[in-house]
Amino acid sequence: MAVTIYHNPRCSKSRQTLELIKQSGVAHTIVLYMDNAPDGPTIAGLARKLGMPVAKLLRRGESEFKDAKVLPNLSDDLRLAEWIARHPAVLERPIVVDNRTGKAVIGRPPENVLELVSS
Repeated sequence: MAVTIYHNPRCSKSRQTLELIKQSGVAHTIVLYMDNAPDGPTIAGLARKLGMPVAKLLRRGESEFKDAKVLPNLSDDLRLAEWIARHPAVLERPIVVDNRTGKAVIGRPPENVLELVSS
């Protein structure tokens, strides 16, 4: 088994989730999405793997979201995903994907990752 974590090392929940992955012994790939933002189709794909619309991946409390002068229609998954790709700070974190099954979870709380790494 191997997982990919979309990780922000400045986020305590993301650090805690990564620590749980490491403790589980599961092979993992770390995507530092603030340095190397996923593109719109990847973000839309993550939302599908999570079983939710892209709008649920928004961190609406982030200043980049609150201060945005123009936002795409929040129900337009692809346009919103493209916008998030240009503003990665608003992407919910951490997102962890089981590379084999494609199942994904958001590490809020960090223990959510246990359903992936324990199976």
